[in-house]
Amino acid sequence: MYNNIHFVYITFPNKEEARRIGAKLVEDRLAACVNIFDSMESIYRWEGKIESDNETVMIAKTHKSKVKALTKYVESNHSYDCPCVISLPVAEEEGNSAYIKWLIQESKN
Repeated sequence: MYNNIHFVYITFPNKEEARRIGAKLVEDRLAACVNIFDSMESIYRWEGKIESDNETVMIAKTHKSKVKALTKYVESNHSYDCPCVISLPVAEEEGNSAYIKWLIQESKN
């Protein structure tokens, strides 16, 4: 059961965009819940230059079966040309089983 839950790590240019997309993910049941962390500094190489920006991080919690649709929605509605969307499976038998059951229930069709 646990290995069907994924945390999807997504970065945004600001909190407003993260909130807008996060609310839609939950509304459409592509995620059971999202957490938004504002004001993270990112240092990265883009088009041959070292860049530094403040970003907002979202962790969307969802069922494995929703990851592709969630990713497609984010890619289609995100302001970045190449948004960071990375799915991480939850390790088997780790965590609060009642919470995991809730996540599965809330992200079902």
